[in-house]
Amino acid sequence: MFVTVFLLLVALCAHGGNGEDSEETQRPGHVSVIIVGGTGDLAKKYLWQGFFQLYINQVSSGNTFSFYGGGLSPGEKATPVFFEILKAVSCTKDVSQERCALLKEQFLRLSQYRQLKTLEDYQDLAKDIEKQLQQEGMTEAGRLFYLSVPAFAYADIAEKINSSCRPTSGAWLRVVLEKPFGHDYRSAQVLASQLGSALKDEEMYRIDHYLGKQVVSKILPFRTENRKYLDPIWNRHHIERVEIVLKETLDVKGRIPFYDQYGVIRDVLQNHLTEVMTLLTMKLPANVSNSEEVLQNKLQIFSSLLPLGKNQAVIGQYQTYKSEVQQELNKTKDHVTLTPTFAAVLAHINEAQYEGVPILLISGKMLDERVGYARILFKNDVFCLQNHNNVHCKAKQIIFYFGHGSLQYPAVLVSKNLFKPAVTGSEWKEVTEHKDVSVLGLPISDYYVQTPAEEKEAYSELISHIFAGRKNSFISTENLLASWGMWTSLLSSLTSSFPRIYPGGAENGDMLDVRLRGKDISYNSEVVIISPDKMGDASANSFKVMQGKFRSADMVSAWTEELVETLAADMQEVAEAAIHEGGVFHLAVSGGSTPLALFHRLAVHHFTFPWRNTHVWMVDERCVPLTEPESNFYSVHENLLKHVKIPYYNIHPMPVQLNQRLCVEDDGGVLLYEKELSRLVNGSSFHFVLLGVGYDGHTASLFPGVKADQHGQSLVALTESPSKPHQRMSLTFNAINRAHKVVLLVMGKGKHELVTQLSRVKDALDKYPVTGVKPANGSLVWYIDYDALIG
Repeated sequence: MFVTVFLLLVALCAHGGNGEDSEETQRPGHVSVIIVGGTGDLAKKYLWQGFFQLYINQVSSGNTFSFYGGGLSPGEKATPVFFEILKAVSCTKDVSQERCALLKEQFLRLSQYRQLKTLEDYQDLAKDIEKQLQQEGMTEAGRLFYLSVPAFAYADIAEKINSSCRPTSGAWLRVVLEKPFGHDYRSAQVLASQLGSALKDEEMYRIDHYLGKQVVSKILPFRTENRKYLDPIWNRHHIERVEIVLKETLDVKGRIPFYDQYGVIRDVLQNHLTEVMTLLTMKLPANVSNSEEVLQNKLQIFSSLLPLGKNQAVIGQYQTYKSEVQQELNKTKDHVTLTPTFAAVLAHINEAQYEGVPILLISGKMLDERVGYARILFKNDVFCLQNHNNVHCKAKQIIFYFGHGSLQYPAVLVSKNLFKPAVTGSEWKEVTEHKDVSVLGLPISDYYVQTPAEEKEAYSELISHIFAGRKNSFISTENLLASWGMWTSLLSSLTSSFPRIYPGGAENGDMLDVRLRGKDISYNSEVVIISPDKMGDASANSFKVMQGKFRSADMVSAWTEELVETLAADMQEVAEAAIHEGGVFHLAVSGGSTPLALFHRLAVHHFTFPWRNTHVWMVDERCVPLTEPESNFYSVHENLLKHVKIPYYNIHPMPVQLNQRLCVEDDGGVLLYEKELSRLVNGSSFHFVLLGVGYDGHTASLFPGVKADQHGQSLVALTESPSKPHQRMSLTFNAINRAHKVVLLVMGKGKHELVTQLSRVKDALDKYPVTGVKPANGSLVWYIDYDALIG
């Protein structure tokens, strides 16, 4: 039946086809399209329309199709709903009414609803596809599964597809995944691992519909086509800032169960706006169609971004959100949610090309207008003494306008005081007749304007790419994890932050305006309309920095953020004093997770820290290559050293790998580090040693069971952890206790029991090695946050 229907359609419609080159699809044949979640909201609004458009485009290509809408409901209940959705699909303007009616009729005949709930359901689907292929003598080209379901169902469905629904005889399999792809770095990693056990990477298409928007997909071609103009000005000397903005007027009613778990940063910034940012700032590939080269250039941007912390973001929540949550999630009146519906984030790229250029990513619900754009605002070096409306005095900007707002249609706009952009190909056209509207402060007549010759819907575009096997517009596993790596630390730091409450719409006024101060962002207005129940526990946060004693040594305690700020300031004070006295500052730091917040603080706030005169040494090191994530040096480098201007010859990693071997005593790594330390550090006395404390009471890599004279006069030694008998390299107590100042940093509720034990015990080196830290002529200070101190 399917072949008969197809041939009839070709005979009637070939003269008016709107086909696509079938060579991209490898080989023609029969294609089975299965939308799992085929009666859901996304399928209803976009997906079936997109696949209908694909069907129209492929009518004369030699391919035949079957379409299946899959769902959990039984067939008798869902089939009528399914066909009501299909009847709503429409044709583009260039298709006549008569032909459109015929195409819709055939599309409906090729479509059916299937219950896809159990493994048996997927096995039955596979049998029916095979039976149809045999009965009608068709060659199978491929199977396309579109998972329009919650992300928690992905792994199970992927396994069912893998075990029972794979095509045979060389046909392709493509599985499309809708965001969200995880909740943070760890969950994304777990999901990627689960999917990777069932599907090959080339079979997965993680879809971000923003990459299907015509203006977004134009960014790289536009940069390439206009290189002669852009290369000289696409840098920190000319760019004032980059803005990527998505404003929405709607609330999130009906989506609360999802939205309250994710919020605006996970919903929009981590994916859509981040992807646009990488397209704007990445190194141009030699070939914009080479997905591998594009990916590598994107990953380079991720690796160059400065860390994001609380001071790089402001968040807000529209006023009625709380009551919507209470209603949809059946919460009591006193329930408070901290989920942001607005966020403005300030990013910086630590590369010479973009050093100091602010990159703003902003999005929110219940704002004054619906609009999306990316703007590159350039510095204006022309000053007009009299005629301030002269075109040369106006803002210089390039705008990738995604749509809506005053302009309504998607466009690329270039200020006329910059350059006239090239127009290549037939897909884009120059607009010369303008309505009387303004775009970001300038009348549209002040821009050169390009717009698509024919507007295309994002999902339809991406569906055509999936069918053709083109992966340029989809998110790879590496790309996904790099993005979550960028955002996870910020999301963690905002967990307990109270968003600014805003009324919504035009009434927001200037409440959400932001101010940039160096690497920090804040609200410009300090006037905040906030209900009492949003104030949180003020008494708990009223504690600031407290001075005291711990184990007969000085102690500084505070909430984590204030503690880290104080420690960073104290470290800088010691550094400046040491350099004033002797011209150099020797700092020894430990690895692990404890000092990461301090490293971040130093990297993005202490721009006057005297790194040029600082030598950084390692307190201890794992016996792994220094390029491995498990390496302490790797952690220090990725979180601090790569973000500051320190001479490379002032960095001293421990030589754990010599002669292509790791921590072999005969290779003399210990003696080599000790000799370097003795040669450069006056009296082998570090100015500042930063230590942590393990749950078992170890410090550096000096573990329980260590004897007081175990390492004699050595400054460096190879040690072993009792639980993991892999060697480490570590400074000894002899080296640590020679320091001018030693700091023990202890943070987190998990360390409360240890702190309690240490407050009670006397010196017990074999059980609690940290009790052996006793600077001979220097000072010891414990920095303990309130979580660790009082639990």
